[in-house]
Amino acid sequence: MTSKQVKPGFGAVRTDAGAVRPLSGVRITGGLLQHWQRRNSRATIPHTIEQLRAAGNVANLSRLLERDPAPYRGRYPFLDTDLYKTLEGLAYELGAQETLPVREFYEEVVGLLERVQADDGYLNSFFQDPAADKKPWEDLAWGHELYNLGHLIQAAVAASRRMGDDRLLRVAMRFADLVVRRFAEDGVCGHPEVEMALVELFRETGERAYLTQAAAFVDRRGTGRLQHRIFPGDYFQDHVPFRELPSVTGHAVRMAYLAAGAADVFLETGDRSLFEALERLWDDMVATKLYITGGLGSRHSDEAIGDRYELPSERAYSETCAAIAVMQWAWRMFLATGGAKYLDVFERVLYNAYAVGLSEDGRAFFYDNPLQRRPDHEQRSGAEPGGEPLRRAWFGCPCCPPNIVRWMAQLADYVAAERDGAVLIAAYTPARIETAGLDLAMETAYPWDGDVRLTVGRAQDGPYGLVLRVPGWAGNVTVTVNGEPCAAQASDGWITLERRWTAGDTIRLSLPMPVRAHGSHPYLDATRGAVSLARGPLAYCVEQQDSPSAAVDDLVVGVPDIVNANTERRDEAVVLRARATAAPPPSAELYPELPLEGALPETEVAATFVPYFLWGNRGPEAMRVWVRTPRN
Repeated sequence: MTSKQVKPGFGAVRTDAGAVRPLSGVRITGGLLQHWQRRNSRATIPHTIEQLRAAGNVANLSRLLERDPAPYRGRYPFLDTDLYKTLEGLAYELGAQETLPVREFYEEVVGLLERVQADDGYLNSFFQDPAADKKPWEDLAWGHELYNLGHLIQAAVAASRRMGDDRLLRVAMRFADLVVRRFAEDGVCGHPEVEMALVELFRETGERAYLTQAAAFVDRRGTGRLQHRIFPGDYFQDHVPFRELPSVTGHAVRMAYLAAGAADVFLETGDRSLFEALERLWDDMVATKLYITGGLGSRHSDEAIGDRYELPSERAYSETCAAIAVMQWAWRMFLATGGAKYLDVFERVLYNAYAVGLSEDGRAFFYDNPLQRRPDHEQRSGAEPGGEPLRRAWFGCPCCPPNIVRWMAQLADYVAAERDGAVLIAAYTPARIETAGLDLAMETAYPWDGDVRLTVGRAQDGPYGLVLRVPGWAGNVTVTVNGEPCAAQASDGWITLERRWTAGDTIRLSLPMPVRAHGSHPYLDATRGAVSLARGPLAYCVEQQDSPSAAVDDLVVGVPDIVNANTERRDEAVVLRARATAAPPPSAELYPELPLEGALPETEVAATFVPYFLWGNRGPEAMRVWVRTPRN
């Protein structure tokens, strides 16, 4: 193991294309995010390691050391990535604390990777099997070999930065060097991911060939280099060049990974044509293709993004991996522009479409994340004949669980950023923030409460900026400095405070959190006339367990009732209590003749709404994010 200085978690942007820079000197010290990280460390990571062993992911590597290898275990050629994503999460864990069982697994897998890597640098436990029915690089559309490399690189960079361990980095570089030689002039992967990884490898090593290769992979999409099978070109984002895509399309995870990689290329090259395409695609996605939870992807058949306004609730796919991919894209757009609107989406995804993917106990997962559950609904990964009522311990295609592990472990990387002479607070959570010019302690009960307190611990001599994000949902925001009201006004989602700070200065930001009622665009047929509840960054839903006197499908809630809803504490969460009415049992006819007779009854019931990310922890009963409104 080579000892080295721990570097920023996202790497150093090397051009002036980025508006802000990532900040590594952040430690989450409390609140909901720390609770999630502790659960990740104590429950999700041990569970994931256990499942990886049971499913054969580790054995797929170790068998390659045998003269007559046992058969590959698993259906898919990309199962090594589940080890890589887990290793990435473990690098954060081991960089912060020594955990013996985690260390043993880390050492075992890294050792295996070093031993089974081919002489030319190739590494893939599926294709290295002498009995494999395909040869390396034979099937770029579905082989996922470059996708595998991408996750290997990301794990290696995390280990290098967080642990000072460059063993995995040497393995990844050997594979990456092979790819640069093999694909310098032609070829592209059917599943984008390697693009952002290669840029990160460039940031870590300074080797420009990796950046050049990442840019080439982005530019080659849609130029006829990929053989399309099973699904057409738009599934792979390969029917037109990236810069000509009219809208986000195809497989949702592939799309967002590709966009994140293109954003990384822009950050390092300043290629404005890439950024113009990214901005156009982002704005169209947010306006027409993103669920209110931040989920992306509306079709089960190909795990794909649908048409504009095609956002069904009960069969929303909204894959957990797609949520992580959207956050990756959002963060890079923030680095490129300093735009608060990207962080608004990042936060919406984090607390809703991402968080819902994991059970309260940290040992069961959603692959797809519907916004409505009917009593007979089954969860399916899209690749299996049957489903279970709620979250599952593991999947045949287990991409989501280790993706949750790695993302949970690195949440501190997304709390703050900096630019010359200022620090930007991107997310609100109890934390310690260290910069060259200012050290801060942040205390808050966010997302349950909008009161944020920052205390200066150390300040440079001279003026320095403290820039506070104002979420798009927030109104009537107030700021005080040392108890005195501050006249600074929000501009483009930010409040900027610039002054000579001294140790002990306190800043208080108040973000009122009234209950909000949200409707949907009239073209969004699935939820036309319905209403959803939100408070702060959280979307809410109603579960049948909290509605004993009426089926959730029969609950009718008016906008005034939502605005006047009460907040209550349930354990550590905030739940909402709203007045509602129960509609009469509907006609037995599927399509009754209009006009319907009778009016809604005046029978009043109390409706309890819980944070969407907490649904499904009390048993398989009905759930709705969108509820009926009077006369709908």
